[in-house]
Amino acid sequence: MTPIALKSPGAQVLACGAWLKNTVCLTKGDEAFLSGNIGDLDSRESCSAFEENISDMMSALDIEPGAVACDMHPDFHSSRFASRFAVEKGVPLFRVQHHHAHIAAIQAEHGMEQVLGLALDGVGYGLDGGIWGGELLMVRGPDMERLGHLRELPLPGGDRAARAPWRIAAGVLHLLGRHDEIAARFDEPGASMVAQMLQRGCPMTSSAGRWFDAASALLGVNLNASFEAQAAMELEALARAHGEVEPMIDGYIIEEGVLNFLPLMVRLADIRDAAYGAALFHATFSRGLADWVIQASSETGLTAIALGGGCFQNTVMRTLLVKHLHGFEVSIPNRAPCNDGGISLGQAQVARALLGS
Repeated sequence: MTPIALKSPGAQVLACGAWLKNTVCLTKGDEAFLSGNIGDLDSRESCSAFEENISDMMSALDIEPGAVACDMHPDFHSSRFASRFAVEKGVPLFRVQHHHAHIAAIQAEHGMEQVLGLALDGVGYGLDGGIWGGELLMVRGPDMERLGHLRELPLPGGDRAARAPWRIAAGVLHLLGRHDEIAARFDEPGASMVAQMLQRGCPMTSSAGRWFDAASALLGVNLNASFEAQAAMELEALARAHGEVEPMIDGYIIEEGVLNFLPLMVRLADIRDAAYGAALFHATFSRGLADWVIQASSETGLTAIALGGGCFQNTVMRTLLVKHLHGFEVSIPNRAPCNDGGISLGQAQVARALLGS
């Protein structure tokens, strides 16, 4: 358990992390101590391991937290534990928005005070109670402002859609006015029902991960995922094997802070060469993200950029994006995971900043 050096001393804080890929973090002085990967808090065993880790770390490090932090989602085991802990110990509780925590973790590692944060992942509970996942944030100290987000996509079937990329692709076809193609294009049980769901209205998400799912399914790469991010990983592998292509410059629209890749989806829906389509998606997605950030930098005056969230495990997309952001101060996680394993460090960073303000 090697400590992560922080910019300055601060309060002793316990941060309880997220639900997926859970870690916990304790701070003492100018150091943060991040646990190993506890796993997803979806079983009695993992929840017990989560609580045992906290007890063992507090004892080993001789830390008695003066505050506790957790995710804003009220139903996570980590959030419920944090609420109990705060009451039992008589300490303040800080609920930190998921994507804010992704960016704050990078601030903690790199000692950054003010940044533009690009937080891209599969799902996170939003400030408005919505399903976020493709967020452009301005973070100054403990304060976060949502400057923009990816164009929202439908989730026919809710959480089930995240495990069935073809459902996300069906939602894209619906948005493109190609609703009648859904049942014929996807020979899947329930395709007609999904088409009906889309006409009635579905939950929406700004998740970057779902755009990768949609691209993968439209290209026929992966229609049903056996594990998290499978469709995105297979899409990335194809793009890497194909090699770089020129981005589709008219493949996206930025309007009132919303980055919309539906023009790119029109092209992908009719491409027969999946490898070329995968490369085109990565090239255009990266170029659109870069233009989005550059525009926000011009408006805010901020040139320090933090890239956080599980989508940045995609090295093809990340490498292209960093190349497009040449001249900016771009930071990514080094000591903490860029996925939800780094959330607890970000929560601790925000809590310490709020206690000091």
